[in-house]
Amino acid sequence: MTLANIGFGNLVSISRIISIVSPDSSPIKRLIQEAREEHRIIDATQGRKTRSVLITDSNHVILSAIQPDTIATRFESI
Repeated sequence: MTLANIGFGNLVSISRIISIVSPDSSPIKRLIQEAREEHRIIDATQGRKTRSVLITDSNHVILSAIQPDTIATRFESI
């Protein structure tokens, strides 16, 4: 299992991530709201603004305060 830093000491398993998206579009905002209501959300922003949303194969939604490009670069470098 390979882990990658998604900001502020939070780590995720690279093999479980399906996509990394920006939280700005309406469909992603709905996805976040639905995940929050269904208790499938993991908030790794440490109180900061959400800048990327990671979607896992277990249908969990992870919020991060790091830009999607930065996270993708970190995933590629491992």
